[in-house]
Amino acid sequence: MIVTYSTSTTNVNNLYLMIQNYCESSEVSFVANIPNFVQLAEERIYNTVQLPAIRKNSTGVMTAGNQYLQLPSDWLSIFSIAVINPTNSPGSSSQLFLLDKDVNFIRSAYPDPTVQGTPQYYADFDYQTLILGPTPDVSYAVELHYFGLPTSIVSAGTTWLGNNFGEVLLYGAVREAYLYLKGEDDLAARYEKMYQEGMMLLKQLGDGKDRQDAYRSGQVRVKVQ
Repeated sequence: MIVTYSTSTTNVNNLYLMIQNYCESSEVSFVANIPNFVQLAEERIYNTVQLPAIRKNSTGVMTAGNQYLQLPSDWLSIFSIAVINPTNSPGSSSQLFLLDKDVNFIRSAYPDPTVQGTPQYYADFDYQTLILGPTPDVSYAVELHYFGLPTSIVSAGTTWLGNNFGEVLLYGAVREAYLYLKGEDDLAARYEKMYQEGMMLLKQLGDGKDRQDAYRSGQVRVKVQ
């Protein structure tokens, strides 16, 4: 039996029920895989649009004499990294933003890691570590703004994406679920179309409105024919 659901809130339980209703299936293995469908949809959405929910901030400390900096476990890519109070002056709150380079640049510019100073550059050394140039001469405080996947609605219960663009998450998950069921091509194409229509609105926010301000870019306007 397919259970009815409420559309007044977008939480994980309602989302699961909506997926079952759209796909008209309560088969045990299908229901067990619904969390996987949702997480696949989330990953697809978050890797397509730069939403406020994916922006994260972390502070840490560079270790004097160590040219490597450990990244947060949920790190995927960097927006910016800054050394706080690079002059090491008491009471100072200035920041020095590091420039993104390749590892070969760091190795060529600072071939001797024992030569130390205030870091000016960074590069992705591996999936969890940055290499700095030059090697820090003191233990500088550092502030990192980065892109990381938010906690899934599967474990959080509610999320920014579910509360604000629940239809995109729903259609994305239904698309994954219908592919699992090997459903008819025309209906799969319809779900994909509904998903893409929702993504257009989401991209207007994440890649449009959230990437400008009214003073510099002007108000969002649609040309009148």
